[in-house]
Amino acid sequence: MSRSIDYRSTSAHPVDAVYAAMIDQNYLNRRLKEIGGRGAEILEYDADESGVRYRLKHGLDEKDLPGVVRSFLKSDIVVQRRETWTPARDGSYDGTVEVRLPGLPAGANGTMKLAPTAEGSSFDVHIETKVNVPVIGGKIEATVGDQIKRLLAMEAEFTHAYLDSL
Repeated sequence: MSRSIDYRSTSAHPVDAVYAAMIDQNYLNRRLKEIGGRGAEILEYDADESGVRYRLKHGLDEKDLPGVVRSFLKSDIVVQRRETWTPARDGSYDGTVEVRLPGLPAGANGTMKLAPTAEGSSFDVHIETKVNVPVIGGKIEATVGDQIKRLLAMEAEFTHAYLDSL
């Protein structure tokens, strides 16, 4: 079984400014330091004329997780997240995201779109989560979905504050 998650945020900042921030290594390092958890870091980063690819590591402290998730954990969680971004012909940017939890039977894959709007820009994410745990897998998927939305909201807030400070 899998669960779909949709998330949307908007910004008064133009799409090119948001994109430039979101793929900047200094921005990524600052974001990870502030909201990435223990051991957060950039594991890989590659950019060329076709787009940007990077892999991040987040840390989630076991005590900050809901009980249904803690019930089958032995320690904190390490989250590895791979993102790719490519410019589209219409002035938007298309992305993919892959989330892996090494040592756990769970993960997520999705698509992202950063697009211009009359007011600035929008950021849309569609993710499919999958947890391969009998009986309680669906409950854990719901929890994972909530945590992903919470993280995306925190990242959007960080990005808006970052761009406002420039």
